[in-house]
Amino acid sequence: MSKMKIAVIGCGTIANAAHIPAYLKNDKVEIKWFCDIIPERADEAVKKYGCGKAVYDYHEILDDPELEAVSVCTPNNVHAPITIDFLKAGKNVLCEKPAARTYDEALSMLEAQHETGKVLNIGVVNRFNDSVRNIKKLIENGELGEVYHVYVSFRAHRSIPGLGGAFTTKEIAGGGVLIDWGVHFLDIVMYCCGDPKTKTVTAETFSKLGKNMEEYTYVDMWAGPPKFDGVYDVEEAMTGMVRTDGPIITMNGAWAQNIGKSEMFIDFIGTKAGIRMQYGGVGNGYDFVIYGAKDGMLTETKPSFSAKPHFQNEIDSFVDCIRSGEKLPSHIDTNIVTSKLMQAIYDSAETHREISFE
Repeated sequence: MSKMKIAVIGCGTIANAAHIPAYLKNDKVEIKWFCDIIPERADEAVKKYGCGKAVYDYHEILDDPELEAVSVCTPNNVHAPITIDFLKAGKNVLCEKPAARTYDEALSMLEAQHETGKVLNIGVVNRFNDSVRNIKKLIENGELGEVYHVYVSFRAHRSIPGLGGAFTTKEIAGGGVLIDWGVHFLDIVMYCCGDPKTKTVTAETFSKLGKNMEEYTYVDMWAGPPKFDGVYDVEEAMTGMVRTDGPIITMNGAWAQNIGKSEMFIDFIGTKAGIRMQYGGVGNGYDFVIYGAKDGMLTETKPSFSAKPHFQNEIDSFVDCIRSGEKLPSHIDTNIVTSKLMQAIYDSAETHREISFE
């Protein structure tokens, strides 16, 4: 069987750090197109990886009969239109997280997938992380007992990305720390806990520290440098509580806070045991510890296991599911739950009231 022809739409950070290297290590595919509205990026990808052709407008390749699948690695504001156009052109799509800026945009992507029957997976890569998968198994097997509370922390000191640029412009990104970092944490929780049904959401968001951009002092600005003539209209911090038909989820998130600590973890708290998972741990998995009690003694267990790179797992699974028809845990039908939850968090914060789904 000939190799599957792939296109990478958007040749920025996530494409070069994750999608492109993973495709190049998969012997079942061939990257035919590198597309970016900044011509230099597409041209550089062709030169750097020694394959494919550069194109600057994705519309030019929609009707390519050889093209079977695309990775959409663009800013959030064009996830929905690009994905929908490729689905309607008969192509399979892996769209980077978040699915879209809003729940309504994500629903339009869902509808296009249902209309076309093509594959649409969202880049919630942690569903392909071996540590996360093992935690899910432990919960499903009853090792924690009843998981009644999950606490989520994704907090950094002063690390607003690219102040004044795309990350801090709501029209482009859709939001701040919640849609950038929080989407990963919430998706891990939903996945490990079996995608519980949301009952109520209450939340607040904060846009305080970055508003006076020229006076903002920072530790890190990983999507910098700052653009003082740009826009800052997203949240750099948030807090909230979600009631589900499973566990209660409480969370605190911050790109920037006046606390000089970075705390990136998830606590799964059960009646028999609990797990703290450190997000972004060493190696290809995330470190986690199981806390419990046995024979009158308190126990701590730190599992050790081999872990494959989760982006490689994700890309390999995407390619295989196109041929096999398998529905992956990152399918839009599943990920729409996380999109709906994030929208409710933003709606609660905007209206300063609880959102109920009951």
